[in-house]
Amino acid sequence: MSTPDETFPPPTELAAAANVGAEAYARAAADPEAFWSEQAKRLEWTKEPAQGYDGSAFPDVTWFADGTLNVARNCVDRHVEAGGGEKVALHFEGEPGDIRTVTYADLQAEVSRCAHALTELGVGRGDVVVVYLPVLVETVVVMLACARIGAVHSMVFGGFSASALRFRVTDGSAKLLVTTDGQYRRGKSVPVKPNADAAVDGVESIEHVLVVRRTGDDVDWTDGRDVWWHDVVDRQPSEHAAEAFGAESPLMLVYTSGTTGTPKGLLHTMGGYLTQASWTAWACFDHKPDDVYWCTADLAWVTAHTYEVYGPLSNGVTQVIYEGTPDSPAPGRHFEIIERYGVTVYYTAPTLVRTYMKWGEDVPAAHDLSSLRLLGSVGEAINPEAWRWFHRVIGGGRCPIVDTWWQSETGAAVVAPLPGATTLKPGSATHALPGLSVRVVDDHGRDCDPDEGGLLVIDRPWPAMARTVWGDPERFRRSYFEKFADQGWYTAGDGARIDADGYVWLQGRVDDVMNVSGHRLSSIELESALVSHPRVAEAGVVGAPDATTGQAVVAFVIAAGEATPGEDLNAELRAHVGRELGPVARPREVIVVEELPKTRSGKIMRRLLLDVTAGREPGDTTSLVDPDAFTRLASGFRDR
Repeated sequence: MSTPDETFPPPTELAAAANVGAEAYARAAADPEAFWSEQAKRLEWTKEPAQGYDGSAFPDVTWFADGTLNVARNCVDRHVEAGGGEKVALHFEGEPGDIRTVTYADLQAEVSRCAHALTELGVGRGDVVVVYLPVLVETVVVMLACARIGAVHSMVFGGFSASALRFRVTDGSAKLLVTTDGQYRRGKSVPVKPNADAAVDGVESIEHVLVVRRTGDDVDWTDGRDVWWHDVVDRQPSEHAAEAFGAESPLMLVYTSGTTGTPKGLLHTMGGYLTQASWTAWACFDHKPDDVYWCTADLAWVTAHTYEVYGPLSNGVTQVIYEGTPDSPAPGRHFEIIERYGVTVYYTAPTLVRTYMKWGEDVPAAHDLSSLRLLGSVGEAINPEAWRWFHRVIGGGRCPIVDTWWQSETGAAVVAPLPGATTLKPGSATHALPGLSVRVVDDHGRDCDPDEGGLLVIDRPWPAMARTVWGDPERFRRSYFEKFADQGWYTAGDGARIDADGYVWLQGRVDDVMNVSGHRLSSIELESALVSHPRVAEAGVVGAPDATTGQAVVAFVIAAGEATPGEDLNAELRAHVGRELGPVARPREVIVVEELPKTRSGKIMRRLLLDVTAGREPGDTTSLVDPDAFTRLASGFRDR
């Protein structure tokens, strides 16, 4: 576990050349609206906004509402016109090893062709386009093409089931679905179009299915509805006049992962979102002209929307996108890619870091990672032990870790360090960024004392905030603003504490806090205690019903080293947690498993673990990386 005085100041050389320094905090705090208006000027506006924030109809807010711009021009065309056309925008690497290099001029031509093709297929301003693709160049292209013509894109992870896809198609009344014949996954060609066909069967709003040929697999074909990408896109003109849209025009729908109830389609708009996405990418990842940046998120997740497409491209950054898994064909594929392209900034999820820990230090040691200068973490709180390992083994002890807290609802990072200005504490996301503000309060809105756990709220509006839930504005208000309506605060649904130095420590979802004999215990803190033990690679902790204590701590762990599912580590790990957090936190039982139920974005779905420990039939598992592994976990728990 981390000690309270364990800190890592910014490296001197990085701090001296950082894009944003400590002075930004005071400047932003003095006039947050003026600060964000200043950041909006980093973009190209067809009509510059004179208006900043308008909250007169809160929580229906606007930012820069009188301004007009084109998001795709900001991400592509303006860099080409400034002489950056030959700069590499994307280094694409497919799982089978195919490589494609796309310059900004190439990207401009591809986006223009796709924009013409979308128009030919009847897609126009405000129409919803659902994109069901793996990480491909075409996935980036179609997102930008939608933005270029004012259509609304809704990205769906290529591993989701037909029913999960169908929900998003019907909820958005989508006019077009973009998909592929198949995708490569762990060395195999996996069919995709059959799920797409099932999802749109009988859906009246769908006019066409646009299909990218990736694997060459045979597919069923519906004449008049289905069209090949290469048939309709490749023949289009490579120039396209981009129309300017109002800043509050819809840009995209981002669905919550479904870990808590029915997914919500969160609507993000153009101007405010791009302002915060662009500035936070530039500030947090310290983008430099010669950087090679890699965000490892699947393009369907909000992480990739903001920090793999709109944020980096609006800053003219060269980046890597990779189709496959980190262990295909063997562990170390990510390190091979870092070495091949000279990646300088590597932004990934704590769950992947913990996987690397399980593989051992020899795997990254076989590759030259000296190009790295910054690391990043996203998805959930990173355990202090994993933080230190990431910093020491992958970052060589020299790379600051930009640990970011944000959500689909916030659109962009809210709590995160500035790498050239912030002293880091392992496991803490540090402070709210300049122009942003959070606090930790109890159920009555009272500010919690230092190190007292409570509810994390955002107490000031921000440009990238979602504007509504698609088709259900009342659900938006009720979900996020009802609890502290009098104060006008956004409720994140996450627990947190703020230490005496003002550092924010995330404690997981509020429903991941358990009550044991009157003591509130955080899943994140318990998991961090377990991961700090050398025999534990990962842990998922939930509260199981207990007749005596109300709830009892049950820990599911992936063992490091030679331990295997079924091995009894119970006494050893229970004692370890007791020493780290006190006797009340000692798990009732510790169960070694082969995998934890995780979403593709790396979040542990503790809801499913709760279902298992309570003897309930598990809920929806379509967003899991490996549903079969979870089925084995549940069966093993019942049979133990």
